[in-house]
Amino acid sequence: MPSGGDLRVEGRVEGEQAAIVVRDTGAGMTEDVRRRATEPLFSTKEPGFGTGLGLSVSMGIVASAGGTMSIDSAPGCGTAVTVRLPGAPETARRAPLEMACA
Repeated sequence: MPSGGDLRVEGRVEGEQAAIVVRDTGAGMTEDVRRRATEPLFSTKEPGFGTGLGLSVSMGIVASAGGTMSIDSAPGCGTAVTVRLPGAPETARRAPLEMACA
């Protein structure tokens, strides 16, 4: 967000899935940019100012965990990236970790 803005991270449970939503109030993306945003090496930056690997790598990590990632954006309306991951079976769930330093 070159002109500044707000960034919000939300977590929620949707049925058997966990959803993490990262939302900003930036400039947003055109539909063409939104569709291509997860392509490896796609970037809207000038050469030498970014490789465009962030969302592509993120998409691969999420998919390898059995999840999905979607992007909702429009010019002037900011962007929301939603990651949905499958929940762990009840037998695999553990108690929350306790922090050593509070």
